[in-house]
Amino acid sequence: MSGLKKTTQSSIDQITPVDVEAVMAEYDRESNTRRFTGVPRRVVRYLLAAFSLYVFYMNLISVWPEQIRRASFVGLIVFMAFSLYPARKRSAKRENYVPWYDLLLGLVGAACYFYYVVNFAELAVKATRISQWDMIVGLVGVLITAEVCRRVVGIPILVVAGAFISYAFYAGYSLRRIIYTLFYTLDGVIGTPIGVCSTFIVLFIILGSFLERTNIGSFFIDIANSIAGWATGGPAKVAVISSALEGMYSGSSVANTVGSGSITIPVMKKTGYDKDFAAAVEAAASTGGQIMPPIMGAAAFLMAEMTGVPYAKIAVAGIFPALLYFTGIFLMVHFEAKKTGLKGLSKESLPNFFKLFFIKGYLLLPIVVLIVTMSSGYTPSRAACLAILTAIIVSSFRKDTRLTPKTFIESLENGAKNTIGVAAACSIAGIIVGIVSLTGIGLKLAEGLLFLSGGIDLLALFLTMIACLILGMGVPTTANYVIMATITAPIILKLIPETPVLAAHFFVFYFGVVADITPPVALAAYAGAAISGGNPLRTGVLATRLAIAAFLVPYMFVLNPSMLLINASFGQILQFTLTSFMGMYGIAVGLEGFMHTKLSTWQRILAVSAGLLMIHPDLITDLIGVALLAPIILLQYGVKGRKYGSVEA
Repeated sequence: MSGLKKTTQSSIDQITPVDVEAVMAEYDRESNTRRFTGVPRRVVRYLLAAFSLYVFYMNLISVWPEQIRRASFVGLIVFMAFSLYPARKRSAKRENYVPWYDLLLGLVGAACYFYYVVNFAELAVKATRISQWDMIVGLVGVLITAEVCRRVVGIPILVVAGAFISYAFYAGYSLRRIIYTLFYTLDGVIGTPIGVCSTFIVLFIILGSFLERTNIGSFFIDIANSIAGWATGGPAKVAVISSALEGMYSGSSVANTVGSGSITIPVMKKTGYDKDFAAAVEAAASTGGQIMPPIMGAAAFLMAEMTGVPYAKIAVAGIFPALLYFTGIFLMVHFEAKKTGLKGLSKESLPNFFKLFFIKGYLLLPIVVLIVTMSSGYTPSRAACLAILTAIIVSSFRKDTRLTPKTFIESLENGAKNTIGVAAACSIAGIIVGIVSLTGIGLKLAEGLLFLSGGIDLLALFLTMIACLILGMGVPTTANYVIMATITAPIILKLIPETPVLAAHFFVFYFGVVADITPPVALAAYAGAAISGGNPLRTGVLATRLAIAAFLVPYMFVLNPSMLLINASFGQILQFTLTSFMGMYGIAVGLEGFMHTKLSTWQRILAVSAGLLMIHPDLITDLIGVALLAPIILLQYGVKGRKYGSVEA
């Protein structure tokens, strides 16, 4: 393993920790926090750690009503957000400084939610007959929460929420009715998104923080190197594998791109990959981590809550599409490397898989515990807590990962800090859910798309895809899914009634996630370009091309849900497994324009066409696709044979 360290160290030196922090602050708003040192730093650390402990108490011990749980959770989030996040980016550079007005806003915002906590029984009786004072408190609470979201998440989600609120006024609803719905019911700010965030998601975020402390990210990179580092284009394949593993629990495409990309992108560049392509590989793989079972960036638990489908079934349903996604990226990377003559790293410099797994395989135990407990019927909260406990135990196996009191508190602190952005986004997503429930605008949107599509299923799905890409711009994975599930999933179910609920939700989830690599607002691609020194727009275009499977597969599992293992026979599974992976092979060959030698234009068109036909899970299209791709493969192998024959002669 020392060889690997020597191989990668010079590449890692090309980007310093300061650079990584700057990239995170630029493209991940959640990282743009104030800087504290000395006593203020310790005060902030203990306050955040105390919040994490409060979350454990709330979920494992308390028997509070749901209104108290959710409102107190958001109230504390609001106060922490104003303490940590400045109104403008440049204000974060000043150390140990929180302006008086931010402290005031944080206290007032928290007071609004705790006013509800104290008076929720009385407010429930009042219903829509809330007093003028109640209305003022609710209005101030909503506005301050919106400011938190602006600072921590960004403006796009606020624009969407603002448009929905404007529609409520246009539809004739009074300010009093709107404020009551959005602030004093479980259909608004403290609705289902915050309910899931405060019970499931926050615990998985804290779990992710403890997993980082065990150095599982480095373990994933070492494992990926042992598997593919030696292969053609090895460093890029390592980036694909490690980012897929890290991304499933990170919950942020940008954070994953920067975290693993700070290591993988310099190594890819050093071995000859174009800087834009290197950044695109990392961005596409990191974004794909959000759709990787079993955690799926915590969206799997939200999906179980919103669809009523058991978590285990959702995790299993996501396996095949995720494998197809990463197969597509892997093949594109492979053919790009062959086309440009890029080699892998020497085997002597790479770790041995079996030795590595024997020494550090225990780091996977928390994830194993999580999967087993969730599949055994444990609630997500208890399963996450058991996984956290396991992570704490396994960290003690080695001196370099063992938790001290300080690192234990730091893990709690990071978990709380990473929760703020997700909670802020979920609270605004709750506003969108509340307006949809209040006005029935979702039905009107479905009717509008039905009119535009003319009743053509594929066109309706295409228009829904465009809506998902727009609505998903710059929004964290979990809140992203809530918006998609509330606005766009019902549209599919309305337009194509025979679509299973799970297939509709997977469709909108996929396209919401890939918004992070789809220009013009491709935050993960831009973050990767900032590390590689490449062109952000070109990186976004390349990442979109690499992630082509994410733009194709959702159509297929809506039109044929057997791809999600919904009512699928063994024969169907075998058929679409073989032909779909062959289809991705054809598409990768066609888009890269290379197999064993360069492909002509007609061969590229034929290969892509064959791939598209084979990805569609139908026997007729599969046979046509095989018939189209077979001649290209035979021609390429013929060229390869003549090439090697001439060399031997």
